[in-house]
Amino acid sequence: MRAIFLADAHLRHSDDANYRLLLHFLDEQRGRTDLLCILGDLFDFRVGLPSLEFPEQEAVLDALATLSRSGTRLVYLEGNHDFHLGAAFAGRIGCELYRGPVTLEVDGMRLYLCHGDLVNRADWRYRLLYLLLRNPVTPLAAGLVPAGVLHRIRSSLQRSSQRRYRHDRVRWDYTAIIRSFAATIRAGGGDALVLGHFHQPLLEQRDGFTLLSLGDWIEHFSYGQLENGSFSLSSYASSR
Repeated sequence: MRAIFLADAHLRHSDDANYRLLLHFLDEQRGRTDLLCILGDLFDFRVGLPSLEFPEQEAVLDALATLSRSGTRLVYLEGNHDFHLGAAFAGRIGCELYRGPVTLEVDGMRLYLCHGDLVNRADWRYRLLYLLLRNPVTPLAAGLVPAGVLHRIRSSLQRSSQRRYRHDRVRWDYTAIIRSFAATIRAGGGDALVLGHFHQPLLEQRDGFTLLSLGDWIEHFSYGQLENGSFSLSSYASSR
């Protein structure tokens, strides 16, 4: 049994380094990977609205669909940059799509998977934004807005997200926040916590419990692996 976990590629343009490397990585998984879990923010922006098209993302979607057809089980968790994806998206790539956290039984272990954007309970401003953007009414209202305006809003949100992330890295102790949440999952009977969002690669194992923070596919090109009951954290860039 071989499972791969990755998050936070924040793909934008097909000629970007992280985009090209991810295509190579996905191609190499065919016939080798039983389960691929994407834990959110694969794209820097993708919202499932009929008025929005993302032609620059088609190559990655094709690669995922090919991987699914080859027999790999795909699990996709929405993040804070890709949400309201819907059944059409799931059918396009052949994945199991989850709007929030999910617990999977893999190799006899209970793995708690989440994007991680709601782990920091003290960040109430983001929690309010989350409730607004994830409200079922929001995509209906956005459907009344011209596509050009939505793309301008998209650009504004991307810039503000980058500024907020730089600020929050200084304000919050991400490692402490992740470890505290992992303790909660462990107390609830989980065998492992796997999450993204924090762009911080971290693998800790203690007393039969595993904490795996995936880093990102922008700077670290990192991904997690579970093979024959053993977790690892690797960098794809350094292996090439």
